[in-house]
Amino acid sequence: MVLQLVGWRVAYDETRRIVSLVADAIANAGPAVYFGAMAVLPAFGVPMAPFALGAGPLFGERLGFPTIILLGILALTLNLTVTYWLARRWLRPWLTRVLARFGYNIPQVGREDITDLIVLLRVTPGFPFFVQNYLLGLVDAPFLRYLVISCAIQWPINCGFMLFGDALSQGKGKTIITAVLLIVALSVGTQFVRRHLAKKKAKAAL
Repeated sequence: MVLQLVGWRVAYDETRRIVSLVADAIANAGPAVYFGAMAVLPAFGVPMAPFALGAGPLFGERLGFPTIILLGILALTLNLTVTYWLARRWLRPWLTRVLARFGYNIPQVGREDITDLIVLLRVTPGFPFFVQNYLLGLVDAPFLRYLVISCAIQWPINCGFMLFGDALSQGKGKTIITAVLLIVALSVGTQFVRRHLAKKKAKAAL
């Protein structure tokens, strides 16, 4: 048992070391590689938030914060687009087999419920970002509707994280407070939307 725990600890430390090396390599490679990684790696489960938090401290002085925001938004939008089409077209057979192996089928969602599903997934905590994207691709959500709603919810959240990371690195107290308040307001707003949709569904079921 002790040897097993030691083995797990060694594996954990080695994984952290490799992740740290990869992160440093991406950061040192320049903004093109960094924001390219921000667009691609979250499609495979890497969280988007660390990229948003690190963008300002790494490249703010070189590029300027408005450019950081623009590049971050472009990376996020590209990620939303790539993961959607991976699930809807290229990875669909494989994802379908994986779901079937665990006893799940692709849910059938009526066109009248698609908008509510997109919003509900985006504002409900607990669903990883890439899982949301893949699921919405699998249920054949209309792409334009999927992209517009997703961007409307995700753009402000990621801008808040980028603002917070940049302000924190420069010790800008007022900007830090503004970024925190923005993130909190967005979180409260998404919870309000989620509860509204839940009540709407409950009334429709009566």
